[in-house]
Amino acid sequence: MPKLGVRQLSLAGKRVFLRADLNVPLADGAVADDTRIRAMLPTLRHCLEAGAAVVLASHLGRPKGRPDPQYSLAPVATRLGELLGLDVPLAPDCVGAVTEARVEAMKPGEVVLLENLRFHPEEEANDAEFARALARLADGYVDDAFAAAHRANASIDAITRYLQPAAAGLLMEGELAALGRILEHPERPLVAILGGAKVSDKLGLVENLLGRVDAIAIGGAMAFTFLRALGHDPGRSRIEPNLVESARRTLAEGRRRGVRVLLPVDVVVAAGVDSPSGRVVGVRDIPSDSMGLDIGPVTVQQFGELVRSARTVVWNGPLGVFEKPAFAAGTIGVARAVAELQGFSVVGGGDTIAAVHRAGLTDRIGYISTAGGAFLEFLEGRKLPGVEALTDA
Repeated sequence: MPKLGVRQLSLAGKRVFLRADLNVPLADGAVADDTRIRAMLPTLRHCLEAGAAVVLASHLGRPKGRPDPQYSLAPVATRLGELLGLDVPLAPDCVGAVTEARVEAMKPGEVVLLENLRFHPEEEANDAEFARALARLADGYVDDAFAAAHRANASIDAITRYLQPAAAGLLMEGELAALGRILEHPERPLVAILGGAKVSDKLGLVENLLGRVDAIAIGGAMAFTFLRALGHDPGRSRIEPNLVESARRTLAEGRRRGVRVLLPVDVVVAAGVDSPSGRVVGVRDIPSDSMGLDIGPVTVQQFGELVRSARTVVWNGPLGVFEKPAFAAGTIGVARAVAELQGFSVVGGGDTIAAVHRAGLTDRIGYISTAGGAFLEFLEGRKLPGVEALTDA
C-alpha cells in the first residue's frame, strides 16, 4: 500500500524527527565515505526549506548499548555541516532533559543531530518508553533510513505509536518505488544477478525470485555450493556443505518453473586470495589445491548475453574477489553489461555498489540502493518493520 510521503506534510513551524541512516565508515576521526549522508540531503533540505526545525537521528556501528567515543556521530555532524553550509550541532545524547531543552530552543531552518541512538540498549530492544522519549522531541516523524528498515528498533518502529504522522522521506520513497517496480510490475524479461560469499545469506532470496524472474545468474563464492549440488568438485573453493541439498532443490524448482538458472562454466583459480594472479579453468577441472576466486571469461560472456536480453535487471553481490585486481575482471565485466542495458537496472549492497563505482559506471545504473540487508529482505518478500510502521497514504 502506498505510504504517506514527506512532500505531503505541512512542515512550517514544526519540529520534525528525521530518522536517517548515517552509519558511515570513519577513519582518523573523520567520515571516510559520505555517500549515505549525501543520499539523505534532499529530504533534509526539503524539511528545512519548508520551514521545519529538524531533529536528525541515526545509529553508527555497534557500540553494544553504551556510550563509546569511537562511535560518536561527531564526525558526521562536522561533515553534514560542510555539505549543508550550516552549523550542525551534536546533542550530547538522543534523550534526556539536556537534549529536550536544546531541541525546544530550535528555530525553523535549524538542524540538530542527536548522539548515537545505539548508545542506549533500548533502541535495538524497540523499547516503548525510549521511543516515547524520542517522540517528545518533535511534532512529526519522517523515516529516510531504508537501509535500516528491516530493523524493529525504537526509532524506526515503536516511535510511530507516539509520533504521527509517520511519513517516508525522499530516499525511502525512491527505494520503495525502484524495488516495487521490480517486484510488482517489471518490464520483462526480468533477470537477477546474485553473488557474494554465502548461500545462507541469499537462499531465501533465490527461492522468492524463482517465482518472479525469468532468469537468475549466480556467481561469487555462493556459486560453488550450487556447483557441488550438480556433482562438481570445487577444490578448496568455499562451499556450505549443509546447504548443498537445499541448492539442489532450488535448481530443481527453477527447472520446474521454467526459470533459467545460470551458473559459472569457467572460473579463475589460485592458491588463495592473496595470490598475485590466477588461471582460468572449467568448473569440471578445478584443482584440488586451488580455490575459485572469480568467474571466467566464458561465464562473463554468458552472463553478459543474459543481461543484454533483459529489460529489467536486479543485481546484488560481487561475482569474485573484486577487491583484488587479479580477481576483479568478472564483476567488472558484468557491471559493464548492466551499464549498457537498454532497460531498467537496480544494484544494491555495499560491495556491489563499490564494484560499480570502481568500474566508473555509477551514473549508468538505473537505481543504486543504499541498503544491504533491507534490500535483500524486501526482495525476499518479507515485510519490513520500518515500512510497515509508516502511515498509509
